[in-house]
Amino acid sequence: MLTQRSRYGLRAMLFLARQPVDGPPTPMARIAVEANVPRKFLELILADLRDASLVLSHRGKLGGYYLARPAHLISLGDIIRVIEGPLALVPCVSRTAYRRCLDCKSEADCAIRHAMMRVRDETARILDGTSLADATADDLAAA
Repeated sequence: MLTQRSRYGLRAMLFLARQPVDGPPTPMARIAVEANVPRKFLELILADLRDASLVLSHRGKLGGYYLARPAHLISLGDIIRVIEGPLALVPCVSRTAYRRCLDCKSEADCAIRHAMMRVRDETARILDGTSLADATADDLAAA
């Protein structure tokens, strides 16, 4: 299940993706209001996204945030991995944080592992295949 933190991060990033590319940085207060994210929570999320080079920030009176790359080069998977960590539901199928399950007799024969591998692959395919640009275009088409 997607956590509230991830939902907030996605909403903030989708809002930033809708801002003019050559426009000024968007103030955090505006992002918080427009994306409906509590400001204190947003500060922590944006710091993580900045550390992962998904957003850039400018300080000062005219400061704020903007995407570090064009919206079509940032996937929903990129954002969720920054906020949540690996997409895998069990550690034995994670590509970035693999750990053998302590109670597993044989990974090769484990039906749970095989099913979770398919879930991970499809989840990654969809999230990594959906950019912020795709998601905002879908939002506009649905409206």
